[in-house]
Amino acid sequence: MPTSTFENLNHEKRQKIEQALLHEFSEHSLATAQVARIVKEAEIARGAFYKYFADLKDAYQYLYAKAMQDIHQNVATTPHQLMSAQDYFEWTRAFVQKVHGSRYYDLIKLHLRCNEGILPMHPVSKIPALQWTIMTINHAAIKECLNFPDEQTMILQRLLQALQRLLENEGDKNVSGR
Repeated sequence: MPTSTFENLNHEKRQKIEQALLHEFSEHSLATAQVARIVKEAEIARGAFYKYFADLKDAYQYLYAKAMQDIHQNVATTPHQLMSAQDYFEWTRAFVQKVHGSRYYDLIKLHLRCNEGILPMHPVSKIPALQWTIMTINHAAIKECLNFPDEQTMILQRLLQALQRLLENEGDKNVSGR
C-alpha cells in the first residue's frame, strides 16, 4: 500500500498520480506496465514513484483497492442492508453495459483477464454467507459479461434468476422464522 508520503500529498498531485496509474493499468497488464509511462504522465520523478509505492504491484494493489471501494460504495454489504434481487441485477447490468460510465471499467476488464491470478487472494470470511453468495455470483456474471460480450443478455438474465431464487429463499426463511 502507498506510503505515508503519498497519503500526505496535496489532493491535486495525488489525483494526477492516481489518474496516471488508472490509465496505465487500464491499458497494460501488470506484467507489461511500466513505471516510466506512469511517471511521465503524472509528471513526477521516477524516484518519487518509489517514495510513494514499493513497486508496480504495490501501486496496482492500491489502485485496485480504491476502485473496489468506489465501485461498491452504493452496494449493500451488511446483513441488515440487503438490496432486492432487481437492485443487485441493475447494479451489475449498469456496470457491464457502462450505463454510468465507470472510470474503472477498463481496469476491471483487464484485471479479470490478466491480473487476477497475479495478486494474492484474501479470504472474505467476515462477510455473511448470503452476502458472500451474492458477491460471488455477481462477480462471476461480470467476468463472463466482460469476456463474452455477445452472451451478455443471457448471462444477465441467468444472474437475475439466480438472485431472485436466492433472495426469495432468504425471504421465506425470514417469514417462517427459521
